[in-house]
Amino acid sequence: MNMHAEPAPSRHGSGVSGSAGTAPAIAMAGLRKVYSGVPVVDGIDLSIPPGEFFGLLGPNGAGKTTTLRMLLGLTPIDAGSVRVLGMSIPEQEREIRARLGVVPQFDTLDPDFTVEENLLTYASYFGLSGPVLKQRIDDLLDLANLEARRHSRINTLSGGMKRRLTLARALINRPEVVILDEPTTGLDPQARHHLWRQLRRLRERGVTLVLTTHYMEEAEELCDRIAIIDAGRIIACDSPQALIAAHVEPWVISLNAVSARRFIADPSMLPARMLEIADTWLIYTADPAAVRAELESAGLPHSTRAANLEDVFLKLTGHDLRE
Repeated sequence: MNMHAEPAPSRHGSGVSGSAGTAPAIAMAGLRKVYSGVPVVDGIDLSIPPGEFFGLLGPNGAGKTTTLRMLLGLTPIDAGSVRVLGMSIPEQEREIRARLGVVPQFDTLDPDFTVEENLLTYASYFGLSGPVLKQRIDDLLDLANLEARRHSRINTLSGGMKRRLTLARALINRPEVVILDEPTTGLDPQARHHLWRQLRRLRERGVTLVLTTHYMEEAEELCDRIAIIDAGRIIACDSPQALIAAHVEPWVISLNAVSARRFIADPSMLPARMLEIADTWLIYTADPAAVRAELESAGLPHSTRAANLEDVFLKLTGHDLRE
């Protein structure tokens, strides 16, 4: 997914305090988009309250890219409605963009500029200047832990530094809603956790965050609620813990395909739900001790873990998130 919404000059003050009371930060009703007679987004209803960290998960082609593009005013809406901070798309698109921040999947930093110059250039789109802008840049460089690289050119930064700068740039207008499009793709674990820490700080400040990601553990770790979208429709929406409790057995035992053959040949030997993923079989059960006893008696190596969000995704969509 690759999205980038050009900003509009801000007509609003700074900070989250401008939110419209208890109204949803984002509201979609009957949202629909059709290409060549085929619905890509097929009647999505969604309400995200202010200050929530919301995840939108779906395999490639599920419709999440188109949904977010309509949210940003980048793709025309065929039917239904989108409201952001109490305003309508597309009628008030300019005002909405002034209060949004967007972190695109791929960095769009200017390689000819320094870290600070990238922030200054982006701030000019919002009409920001003077002492207020200087303080804001100081604060953002501190947030991104990039103060020491203020005068560094972009090509000297690591991948993690570039992602932190991209996030800082998205916050220059102090947005009330931030859209994060796979923000940690390609980062090593340390850089990913550093960015997570920044996102949690935003959540604590009351910023509404909408995340798409291919890292299931990232969604489970960060999001208050998650919507799983497939074939253009939301098929489940709840907190990660509630989704796990509602849709899958609590324990998962994995073994390789060779070890699993005897149970494939005679499923009655192992009364539990099984799922084949690549060269691994996953056994879902509420009674792991009984399953492990069967496997151990046959001398079959295996491992046991608690069910997670990826198991929910596999059950509800029938395929891996990355497909």
